[in-house]
Amino acid sequence: MKRIVTATVNNQPGVLNRITGLFTRRDYNIESITVGVTENPQISRMTFVVNVEDDAKAEQLTKQLNKQIDVIKVQDITDQPIIERELALIKVVSNPQTRNELAGIIDPFRASIVDVSRDSLVIQVTGDSQKIEALIELVRPYGIKEIARTGTTAFARGSKKSNGHTAFSI
Repeated sequence: MKRIVTATVNNQPGVLNRITGLFTRRDYNIESITVGVTENPQISRMTFVVNVEDDAKAEQLTKQLNKQIDVIKVQDITDQPIIERELALIKVVSNPQTRNELAGIIDPFRASIVDVSRDSLVIQVTGDSQKIEALIELVRPYGIKEIARTGTTAFARGSKKSNGHTAFSI
């Protein structure tokens, strides 16, 4: 079962290595991982998409992560209302005759063409994993030369109190 787990951690060298080492030792497979600095430059946010057999194993994973040095907070947000995004760049075989056709295919996905060469073009798309997979399947018949994906990043919807102000996700 796919789980989305977030962790806020101290922004220090070696933190990512220690945490991924825990995943390796416990035999968890990381499907995707994203890491980036938060609104506080001293803290990073990690988002893991992990295949876990059952709820007990998922709970064990969050407990183990919470025990790690430099981990501030861990949340399994799988069952919460979340905002989830991924970025993909897809290089597709293209010629002048197929460019308009491809543009028509990618338009409903709110994707864009970010590079064009004589024999290919590069599509940029953001959204949830299912949206990206759907676009990949539609352009696959044209010939995919290369794909680069960032992996999922996510957080829970709702409000967060910060400096006396309330921010809402839309």
